[in-house]
Amino acid sequence: MQHICVSLVPLFADLPEKDQLKINSLASHRRYQKGETIFQPGDEKLQIVARGNMKVYQLSASGREQLLRVAQPGDYEGEKQLFGLENDSFFGQAMENTEICSLSKADFNRVLLENPQLSLKLLELSAQKLLATERQTQFLAMERVEERLASYLLDLAKVSESDQVQLSMKMKDIALYLGTTPETLSRKFKLLEKMGYLKRTGKQVKILDEDGLLDL
Repeated sequence: MQHICVSLVPLFADLPEKDQLKINSLASHRRYQKGETIFQPGDEKLQIVARGNMKVYQLSASGREQLLRVAQPGDYEGEKQLFGLENDSFFGQAMENTEICSLSKADFNRVLLENPQLSLKLLELSAQKLLATERQTQFLAMERVEERLASYLLDLAKVSESDQVQLSMKMKDIALYLGTTPETLSRKFKLLEKMGYLKRTGKQVKILDEDGLLDL
């Protein structure tokens, strides 16, 4: 685990190695089993994913899980709590065996004081995360599930700069993210295949007709 957390995180990546090692020495390191809770409402730590994947979700009024995002190696959660905002609704759970580095509020503030340039970088990265959350809100505002699915796949293609995309999440989690059920999601994948817009093989999806997906 030596040095891996801070070297992966975009927030710390530009710091000299000696500063990265110093920050790493302040962090606590822990391994979580699949399904184990990493953080919950009330926690006040910066949680950095070193290996594995962590899903971040909240519960609706009816108790239904709503997936917000999946944090992969180098991603982190909890920066808002370090600035005094309370986490009253977010949970983090290991999607597989996952390694996490945690920084306490006091240690994180120390790091910012010693490296003031990180504050601007943190602001930039937080804005990117906010845009991703707004994007999901746009998905949920779309009336038809196939429209949400098409937009999601086109976003993946844009990020990967390829018409061949890899589904990093399980069908159940993609369904949660898009505000539907795994059964409906499976039917919509088959519908888009039948229409000739894409070809799906397991976790691999090849986009055959980008214009067709855009016009849904």
